[in-house]
Amino acid sequence: MPDRLPFALGLYQFATRVATPLASRLLVRRLKHGKEHPGRLAERRGEASLARPAGPLIWVHSASVGEMLAVVPLIGRIRAQDFEVLVTSGTITSAALAERRLPEEVIHQFVPLDAPSFVTRFLDSWHPDLALFVESDLWPNLILTCAARKIPLILVNGRVSERSFRRWRFVPGAIGALLNRFDLCLAQSNIDAQRFSRLGAPHISSTGNLKLDVPAPPVDRSTLHRFNALIGLRAVVAAASTHAGEEAAIIAAHQQLHVKYPTLLTVIAPRHPGRGPEIAELAEAAGLSVGLRSRGDLPKRDVDVYVADTLGELGLVYRLAPVVFMGGSLATHGGQNPIEPIRLGAAVLHGPHVWNFAEIYATLDRARGAELVANAAALTDRLGTWLADPAARAAVADAGAQTVENLSGALERTLAAIDPYLLQLRLEQRAS
Repeated sequence: MPDRLPFALGLYQFATRVATPLASRLLVRRLKHGKEHPGRLAERRGEASLARPAGPLIWVHSASVGEMLAVVPLIGRIRAQDFEVLVTSGTITSAALAERRLPEEVIHQFVPLDAPSFVTRFLDSWHPDLALFVESDLWPNLILTCAARKIPLILVNGRVSERSFRRWRFVPGAIGALLNRFDLCLAQSNIDAQRFSRLGAPHISSTGNLKLDVPAPPVDRSTLHRFNALIGLRAVVAAASTHAGEEAAIIAAHQQLHVKYPTLLTVIAPRHPGRGPEIAELAEAAGLSVGLRSRGDLPKRDVDVYVADTLGELGLVYRLAPVVFMGGSLATHGGQNPIEPIRLGAAVLHGPHVWNFAEIYATLDRARGAELVANAAALTDRLGTWLADPAARAAVADAGAQTVENLSGALERTLAAIDPYLLQLRLEQRAS
């Protein structure tokens, strides 16, 4: 490990140290925009809101919802071995997910802002014995301070998009110095492993994508039963994790398909639930009747478009709709994870912008386990085809399920890779 930091990292440390007094102002601004939890701002300054449990502590850092979902099964397996687990993330939605999905007794805290004093305060409070960073959320002060304290660092489910790879290559010394601090980089794919190697990571293994091992999202059975009873024999299509512009496309598709399928129900679950009223206005402007989940509306017979604009709805949505368009893919947001709807038997459509899950979608498309729609017109056409031909839709769903099954196994490979570190902690605990 180099003793001298590259200039870019030294400058970053200096700038974050100087800017620390402005952190409170930043947090207040974020709070006004609904991006911070009002009762937990102190955690963002590195102040623990809970006591550290006794014994070895495994710290898992995931940036947001997608990364946390990927490691929930891994966290469960680590916790089952009687290790204490601390999970950090940086968004309100991920904190809500932690409350719903993390195993009992796992601690969640907001990750501190990456200022040296906040990081020091955080590590002084928690004293983690092993740190697992998920995917690519690499905060320099966190990494450098952990390494200085001899805390083993492992990158799990590591990913380097083509865009990030190009950007990081502008600062090869800085990214190389950060990756060099990791004891192990566990990459999602061979492509990711090659990119990590070219960026300077010394110890790399391709263990597969943990998102392929994520179980189906849960659902309240009484709610599902009620919704199924209300929907009855109506045809249902869904658009999940949508972004601005994509709702207009699915609403336009509904308008055209409604002529042939007058009882069609379209369910929209936006990526950001707060956009629900905005989406409702779009549908109403198109002459459609709308139900909003946040208002307590139900998908009754007279509802054309049902907007699932509350958190934790995808487990319900995927069980209602045999056809799911995955959002963030017609809009240029890199796509969303298609594994959960496929595991629940849905046939998946997606747009061309899926770089966040490029290898998964490419494999699914080759196996005809999902289908690419290039634009809004193609989305309408494919939805119409599958509504008219349930057998063709079912064939895609079956091929998707088989492809996901063939690609699974990352959880076991990841556990095998980190097991020596867990064993070392057990031995040290016994010796002490």
